[in-house]
Amino acid sequence: MGALTPAAPAKLFIGMISGRPALFHEVRLPLIERFGPVESESPVYPWNHTAYYEKELGPDLKRQFLFFKQPVPPDALPEIKRFTNELEQQWVRTTSDGNLRRINLDPGYLAPSKIVLATTKDYSHRIYLRDGIYAEVTLMYQGKSFHPLPHTYPDFRSEEYIALFNQARNTTLKTG
Repeated sequence: MGALTPAAPAKLFIGMISGRPALFHEVRLPLIERFGPVESESPVYPWNHTAYYEKELGPDLKRQFLFFKQPVPPDALPEIKRFTNELEQQWVRTTSDGNLRRINLDPGYLAPSKIVLATTKDYSHRIYLRDGIYAEVTLMYQGKSFHPLPHTYPDFRSEEYIALFNQARNTTLKTG
């Protein structure tokens, strides 16, 4: 029988997608109030992997990741996702098409062996956590790099993102 041990803390990150990159700075402030200082941030990438968010967020979408200094317990993911969902609501605009978000916030965590994203959508490869939140292993670490899985989102398959998460992992292991 295996010994029960608590999960090791993980590196919290939040991916932001918007057609208005100026919102990244606005949203950053309440994120820092809640999760503490940002340890590093990615460049602002073009987000053109699918048209999924265009109707809601607009054209010419951009993506940026924030990595937080303070580690989080992996079982905090539901509270984190619920907070980011509430935060998105602060930037909702009402149009003739209904209420539309202006920013999408994707929280997740980096552990030495994997990248895990939080989502509200169930699917065969997702595990229910609680409070309407599921977890998805998006990248796995093997052979000195992160690698996509069959269900990994197209943007997380990119060389840019894999290099970013490899760098964040290396920094975390050196400082953590």
